[in-house]
Amino acid sequence: DGAQLGDTLRFAQREWRVVGVFDAGSSGFDSEIWGDSEQMMQAFRRVSFSSVVFRLNDAQAFDAARALVAGDPRLQVDMKRETQFYADQSKGLAGFISILGTALSVIFSIGAVVGAMITMYASVASRTGEIGTLRALGFPRRSVLAAFLGEALLLGAVGGLIGLGAASLMQNVELSTTNFQTFSELVFSFRLTLPIALQVLGFSVAMGFIGGFLPAVRASRMKIVDALREA
Repeated sequence: DGAQLGDTLRFAQREWRVVGVFDAGSSGFDSEIWGDSEQMMQAFRRVSFSSVVFRLNDAQAFDAARALVAGDPRLQVDMKRETQFYADQSKGLAGFISILGTALSVIFSIGAVVGAMITMYASVASRTGEIGTLRALGFPRRSVLAAFLGEALLLGAVGGLIGLGAASLMQNVELSTTNFQTFSELVFSFRLTLPIALQVLGFSVAMGFIGGFLPAVRASRMKIVDALREA
């Protein structure tokens, strides 16, 4: 939970009274504590500033200001736009989360495909007589193929909806991680948006198609006599 006006926080071996609360629109600034720079430097035993933020009167004058700073030998700093600064700071953490997420997605995708394939093969095996009857009544192979593929796609869509339902519960959970560039804690929460939901459903249907394709082909290629005999 966020700190409230008048609360007392303890860090740097001191107690600090909250005299103001700001809303940063669920951005990274919501994870920060702002205070007087001189007092903070004394509390953390720092003797220099790690960064300085200032606003230009004209945003178009950034290149000229950077050239002015770079030309002053007294200023050994690297001047960046604020968006670029935070992008560079989060690059390592974002890369780690991206690699971890991709690895987990691949592992679970393989499991989903194998699960769908096993389910569809079992469905084909248990409905051999039905397949033979349909073929004997004149239904072409493509109709059998389309029926089992449709079942696989439906299975994938239902699995995707169940996953979205479970993921939507995570919107009420706040998590935290450490930015290893600044060694500061970042608090964040998940947001399930319409584009993400559509991507998840599309991915789930694709996994169902991949897992159900081979069983559907096997069902469509069954000979009528063999299917009725196995039934």
